[in-house]
Amino acid sequence: MAYCILHIALDTPLTSCFDYRWPCAPGEEPLVGQLALVSFGRREVVGLIVAIKHDTEVPADKLKDALAVRSQLSALSPQWIALAAFAADYYQRPLGEVALPGLPKNLRVLTTVALDRALKKLGKTAPAHDHTPFDMPVLNGAQRQAADAIGGARGYTPLLLYGVTGSGKTEVYLQACAQVLAREEGGQILILVPEINLTPQLEGNIRARFPGVMLATLHSSLSEGERMLHWLAAHQGQARIVLGTRLAILASLPQLKLIVIDEEHDPSYKQQEGLRYSARDLAVWRARQLKIPIVLGSATPSLESWHHAGSGRYRKLELRERAVKDAVLPRVKLLDMERDKPVDGITSHLMAALRQRLERGEQSLLFLNRRGYAPVICCESCGWISNCTRCTSFMVLHKPEHRLRCHHCSLELRIPRHCPTCGNVDLQPLGRGTQRVEEGLQQVFPQARILRIDADSTRLKGSAQAAFDTVHRGEVDILIGTQMVAKGHDFKKLTLVGILNPDTALFSQDYRASERLFAQLMQVAGRAGRAARSEGGSVSEVLIQTRYASHPLYTAVVNHDYDRFASDLLEERRQAALPPYLYQALLRAEAPELETAIGFLENARDALAFDGITLNDPIPMTMTRVHNVDRAQLLVESPSRPALQGFLKEWLALLRAMKSRVKWSLEVDPLDI
Repeated sequence: MAYCILHIALDTPLTSCFDYRWPCAPGEEPLVGQLALVSFGRREVVGLIVAIKHDTEVPADKLKDALAVRSQLSALSPQWIALAAFAADYYQRPLGEVALPGLPKNLRVLTTVALDRALKKLGKTAPAHDHTPFDMPVLNGAQRQAADAIGGARGYTPLLLYGVTGSGKTEVYLQACAQVLAREEGGQILILVPEINLTPQLEGNIRARFPGVMLATLHSSLSEGERMLHWLAAHQGQARIVLGTRLAILASLPQLKLIVIDEEHDPSYKQQEGLRYSARDLAVWRARQLKIPIVLGSATPSLESWHHAGSGRYRKLELRERAVKDAVLPRVKLLDMERDKPVDGITSHLMAALRQRLERGEQSLLFLNRRGYAPVICCESCGWISNCTRCTSFMVLHKPEHRLRCHHCSLELRIPRHCPTCGNVDLQPLGRGTQRVEEGLQQVFPQARILRIDADSTRLKGSAQAAFDTVHRGEVDILIGTQMVAKGHDFKKLTLVGILNPDTALFSQDYRASERLFAQLMQVAGRAGRAARSEGGSVSEVLIQTRYASHPLYTAVVNHDYDRFASDLLEERRQAALPPYLYQALLRAEAPELETAIGFLENARDALAFDGITLNDPIPMTMTRVHNVDRAQLLVESPSRPALQGFLKEWLALLRAMKSRVKWSLEVDPLDI
């Protein structure tokens, strides 16, 4: 019997791939890109065939046979394997730890029952390749120019679509997609959004526009069966449009012809656990690899993308006006909380504006990026505060559930009847979360229909979409929400946005905090005034409560002046030698004691010297202790990306050889430092 050697990547921390023997006649070898079931240690696991060989360095007595090859599934393309290999190389992870988790879980189980069932179901699905668009609205001049530039682009063309909120970026995407689908026979389009709750609205728009085209969605809220079905539809080319969150960037799309990244500035595109990849950056690499256009759309582009547009690496397309006729950008006004003292967290001016909207039958939105009832409860007698016993953070009061909850380790406790330190029974909430604002407004406006949307109120599957549908139907007078409501939603009757307590971000030690705050304020402000103003209707307003009304960031928000704000911030970054003018990596260490973590990082710092590389001193992380584990970090910097990558490869080999019980991880291009 003739044999070949299957070189297989497995989902393990080991950097090498593994050789297995497979009986086959010459010319009948399995294909690179197919999945295989193998024995690994005492387990049976599924791996990815990355090469077919005819010899191996593994001794014959240690060479194992592969157990099965999943021949019913067509092979993953060489381009897909190259994408996984690039991600593994750039983010300094083994290939198997990138490629295998990028596949649906049901493809990685020991049996093929789920795979066979899904293939059978898709086989019965009639092909849907009628790309004729339905109900195409007329675009304004700027929209038409942008849509034609995207739809007519050939080869690798990175395009930054900079459009104010409500300027019709989604419609530009859809009409550009129509051009690509009409031109590219069997072509596929990938559209990424930053958050799951943004997918239903866009999915509805896509289905209405292209009823004859199969659409697949990929995000973490899908059941494993649903994800398998949608992934296979994309892999087999049946799905012409794939809509998803960051995990969809690793979808198999053999006929990919266009990539669209909506809200490209959003930090949600950066995975914060496991493989800490940036879906936006991988999308740009994938577009370059496939020589296809990519669109990065945002009202507040990331400074990296803005810098690339300014340097000519990206082509900038601009939408300076709102798409709906007679719809104008809302008027932004700052409410000085030093002059107008808030009562129950809301100033008299904002309260009067809410009352006016209620009388007119218009909707209002109050934005507060802090869920729960209050950030903390305290004892005014002795100063006790509800600290988490496992983290260096406070336990948040959730009054409706009668619980204290840590938002970092999920520890929950009953609300104490008295102070644990002095016995005082008069414990007071300190600060305000969305629940407390909701309670206060219900007392002031008992007849108003008030709805709160945050991570606590939308825990059940489908509850977020049901809540947004209620707002869209006009069945809500006052909406209270966190960042979940800040972007992507088109509330037709919303004419007032009130922003509570944004000042804390002004004093963050994170150098990206001002960039994120500006984007957040502009995004949530953009929910107001998206429809044409009716006769006698209110002028759309955004009221920002602040104690620092003279701050330059708020001045830029009032003037809707992203251009000036971004230019000034880029100059600050250049002078301070910060990204995008510098490249970074962050080594994190976790241990039961902080001294142990710091000691490991000090040894790591001294392990290797490298020209052009700066290793900063180890420091505790801002949130030092989480779930009884202490955490520290070491920042690595270089003005050269190739130099940083070269250093990391050598450095990680030394770190892996160090004997330590410290749990450590490396993040390339960190967002949170």
